[in-house]
Amino acid sequence: MTDLVKRASDYATRAHQRIDHRRKYSKQPYHVHLEAVAKQVATVTDDPEIIAAAWLHDTVEDTPATLEDIEELFGVPVAELVEELTDVSRPSDGNRATRKEIDRKHTAQASNRAKTVKLADLTDNCKDITKHDPRFARIYLSEMGRLLDVLKGGDERLYEQALEVHAHSINKLGDQPVDTGEWSQGSGTESLPGFAGPHFRRMFAELFSARDIAESLLSFDAGNTCDEVRRALDLHRQDVASVRINGTVQGYIRRADLSAGDCTEQIRHFTVDQVVSGDSALSDVVHVLTRHDYCFVTGLGEIVGIIRRDDINKPMVRMWLFGLITMIEMMLVRLIGEYYPDDSWLGEVTEKRLAVATAFQVERQRRNQHCSLVECLQFSDKGRVLLGKQQAMERLGFDSRSIAKRAIKDIESLRNNLSHAQDIVAHDWAQIARLSQRMEEISRG
Repeated sequence: MTDLVKRASDYATRAHQRIDHRRKYSKQPYHVHLEAVAKQVATVTDDPEIIAAAWLHDTVEDTPATLEDIEELFGVPVAELVEELTDVSRPSDGNRATRKEIDRKHTAQASNRAKTVKLADLTDNCKDITKHDPRFARIYLSEMGRLLDVLKGGDERLYEQALEVHAHSINKLGDQPVDTGEWSQGSGTESLPGFAGPHFRRMFAELFSARDIAESLLSFDAGNTCDEVRRALDLHRQDVASVRINGTVQGYIRRADLSAGDCTEQIRHFTVDQVVSGDSALSDVVHVLTRHDYCFVTGLGEIVGIIRRDDINKPMVRMWLFGLITMIEMMLVRLIGEYYPDDSWLGEVTEKRLAVATAFQVERQRRNQHCSLVECLQFSDKGRVLLGKQQAMERLGFDSRSIAKRAIKDIESLRNNLSHAQDIVAHDWAQIARLSQRMEEISRG
């Protein structure tokens, strides 16, 4: 194992472990999948950059790491491979079929080196999904078939293996895979109380937008020297600026990259998944910042603003997130009423926790605020009450009690940090990304 591959394997393993990322069905640590993909790639190539990318291929999508982090630690070639392997669709792009088609077109443009890794990834995922989830496997196999059509440039041996696994999985299921654009794994979102209609969509996607938190972006013309740009960035305490060539913004430069000569020598080009319009939902901004250090914002057809992760700490975003958590809490109360009529949930809560809720109810009633006892439970208590109802868990999109318990804990942590003005980016980024994506899925019904 080369030094590059060893560093990539260590980094990817730690990144996924820090968020306790596990395989959906087996609950194994996620690096088991990464290792399987890397080992399969290593059977057909000894190129350390490709094998390193195999270890890192899900790091940007699933952990707080960005493509810029990967570039800094492992170099441009590895970062480019990881970028090619990272989906570019956003939750707001539409249903699953629409998003997968966007990602398929992105994969079709990838290098043959990246396609080799993608083949190994598809093969390992296909085996796992077919074994554990036959219903969803029919959807996945249909999507995999379309992906294989654009992966012929990858390694021939891995391509043949992928074809064999695909065919074997279809035969194992006993019929042809079906195709649906409306599939949402275990979501049941269409039956969640209070999460339908234009009111929820307006609160989630339209109340705040990218322009509300974007900062203005300094801009320089080609011909400005790196020294001139550096001095201006220092003066304005900025670390990035756009570059105009022939009067049009063509890319951006980072202060950390500036050396000598013309600033255009250090230009970086905007990627398709790095730019949003000013009226884009905050969920789109979070999606971009999951992958990149910078989200660029357009106005009147030109890039004029920038959003960094730290901007997620701004008051408007915190209000938005707190609103989402409040709506989730309201949904939990309604589900408890549905599954535990006539306060039959009382036996699911300890006497100590029930006493806390009762005291809270008494105080609210003293203030002439009508409320039921279940509304006065702590967020975690509401969630735990529903853990005993499998159907409720499925409607909430959870496949197991352990996943539900983890989600409840994470949301409560985020809520507490929001309430106490803590740095939510440093403490809760993974939770923010998951919550944003989940609520986007729900808002589409």
